[in-house]
Amino acid sequence: MAQGESPSPGPLVMTDEIPAETAAVAVGTPPPKEAHLRRHVLNGSAIMLVSSAFVGGMNLIYNFLVAHRLGADQFGHASVVYTLLMLLSSITLTFQLVCSKFVARSDSSVEKIKIYHLLHRWSWMAGVLVGALIALSSGAISGYLNLPTRSLILLLAAAAMFYVPLGVRRGFMQGTYDFPPLAVNFALEVIIKLAGTVALIGSYRVEGVVGAMTASVIVAYFVAIPRKHHVSEGPGPRLQSGALEGLQAATFFVGQVIINNLDIILVKHFFDSTQAGVYAAVALVGRVVYMLSWSVVSSMFPFSAGARSERGSRAVLSTALLLVAGIATFFTLGAWLAPPGLWHALLGSGFPVGKANFYSGLLLLYVLTTAIYAIAVVLMTYEISQKIGNVSWVQLGFSGAIIAGIYLFHSTLHQVVAVQLVLMLVLVLVVSIPFIRSRPTDNLLVAQDMPTHLRKVRRVSEDEVIAEFLQGEFYQDEFSRVRDRFATLVSDPDFGDASANALRRALLFRRRGRLWRELPEDTEWWEVELSPEDLDRVRVFARNHWLRYGAPEFFLLETMKKIRKRIVSRSRDPFIQKLRSLSLELVQDTSYTSIILITINEFTPMTIIEGNHRMTAAGLVSPENLHQRFRYICGFSPRMQECCWYRTDASTLWKYLLNTVAYYLFDRQKVAATILEASTSKQWGNHTANAR
Repeated sequence: MAQGESPSPGPLVMTDEIPAETAAVAVGTPPPKEAHLRRHVLNGSAIMLVSSAFVGGMNLIYNFLVAHRLGADQFGHASVVYTLLMLLSSITLTFQLVCSKFVARSDSSVEKIKIYHLLHRWSWMAGVLVGALIALSSGAISGYLNLPTRSLILLLAAAAMFYVPLGVRRGFMQGTYDFPPLAVNFALEVIIKLAGTVALIGSYRVEGVVGAMTASVIVAYFVAIPRKHHVSEGPGPRLQSGALEGLQAATFFVGQVIINNLDIILVKHFFDSTQAGVYAAVALVGRVVYMLSWSVVSSMFPFSAGARSERGSRAVLSTALLLVAGIATFFTLGAWLAPPGLWHALLGSGFPVGKANFYSGLLLLYVLTTAIYAIAVVLMTYEISQKIGNVSWVQLGFSGAIIAGIYLFHSTLHQVVAVQLVLMLVLVLVVSIPFIRSRPTDNLLVAQDMPTHLRKVRRVSEDEVIAEFLQGEFYQDEFSRVRDRFATLVSDPDFGDASANALRRALLFRRRGRLWRELPEDTEWWEVELSPEDLDRVRVFARNHWLRYGAPEFFLLETMKKIRKRIVSRSRDPFIQKLRSLSLELVQDTSYTSIILITINEFTPMTIIEGNHRMTAAGLVSPENLHQRFRYICGFSPRMQECCWYRTDASTLWKYLLNTVAYYLFDRQKVAATILEASTSKQWGNHTANAR
């Protein structure tokens, strides 16, 4: 976003409560109407689009003025300093996103203000630290960027101190949907920057431009004081998962600012000052499309974060995508149709004329790259608003690829943009995977009003679920060395013994730690009763042999039909033979062993995570009483779609990869140590002996 406004999430009609359509949470309350959510997004987007259009227009005037007065050489100096400020916006926007998200989710006006005060204190500590580090390294930074004086970096340090806490103040406006004051704040910042530049550029040249930029940030900070920011004394807020969401936000915005700005830094390093100035001028025009698109994302984010149903949040997403696609199309066509002489007239004689269509061709390529990235940002911010989004790490990886790509390919300015275009195309394809996959079961995932006969019998503790899970796994070879010593611990559990519970957890983690790590922390376990109709919503675990017989839907009843056909053909498949053998055993066994399932709520599909073979084998023998054949335990969580065992897509698989790495680095060692200590403990030997 060279010489453009920072991508700050949206404005605020100061309301003490979240809009009724967004806050319908009570059990039995129907999910918010998509039309209502679309209207709110459109209203917020309209305000921010008007503001962004004004800010964008003022920025174009500002930049063309600076380009005319300074020429390509000195314009490159001013542009790269502003780009450094945009790189620092990763910190500013991290605070803004976290503040907006927690404020939007809070139903108490007092809690909203306490969240603001806490984050405001933290942001000031971060701002002072960042400003000090920039000031201390000003000489090295100036040398790398070939700047004429380190005073430009010292002015940047002063701006950075106020720029970081400015994010919290704007985030509070965004989180309370107070869009008009936020829009005014953005407009005021660019007005001060333009007015200051006009006053100072004649006498102070580049220093005057950077000084006006610093003054605009400071003024915007003091004007952005929330209108209701005092609250009575009381305990401070507890931002649950705040550190994790802060890390997610920081990761996202670090990747974003690198993609949006680091190309200008690298061009300034690899090319002479004149070419760097040309590139900065093209970038400032090309990134207007991103600035306008970000205004839509800003208004989308709090509504998507506050939406309490999948259907409502998807309505928000589709509205935002249509708006951003329209903006991107309009500006891409504009860059394509613009006459070549327009850019020479706007930039002035201080810029080289170049060959025919040089500016138009480079600008079209740049606008197209930015438009594609804007679409990717809508998809990524939607995922972040819904959960702890792993797309942040995906984007960070692509930002690193851009750095490497420009280092390898920078013989011309066109080549620098082409590298970014190719990588942005790949990025948008990657982040689109969860949305474009064909999912016939998605209607079930959001059909909150469909009939169900599932009945919750009693709440079950996690320790009891682990014990049931372990009993179903204890025959596996992994437990052969410890089976005799811990047989009674597993078969006759005492849930009042904390050390016994911990040991059973360690034993289960020895084989199923990666599976258990995927389950959301807020999972509630219930013993449930199923009806024959509920079996239509039961799915087998999509892994190993089940991939051949369950795909693409993995519903149990359909899978059983495919397996029955294979049995009739007398298949020698070991998997089929195992099910046939298990079916015969179940005919003679009348015990009610447990089947463990996971789901979102009573209306959504249920996935078997323990007991796939037993339940399928029993269904092959007597499908009419399958719903009564076992004891069923089900884990419920509104975040179960984040679990790859329940819903498999690029995002959940990435989360699984990270959890797998964490499991092998940390859990395996702890599990081994716990089991080894228990195996050599006299306590467990006596416990087993006494029990026998």
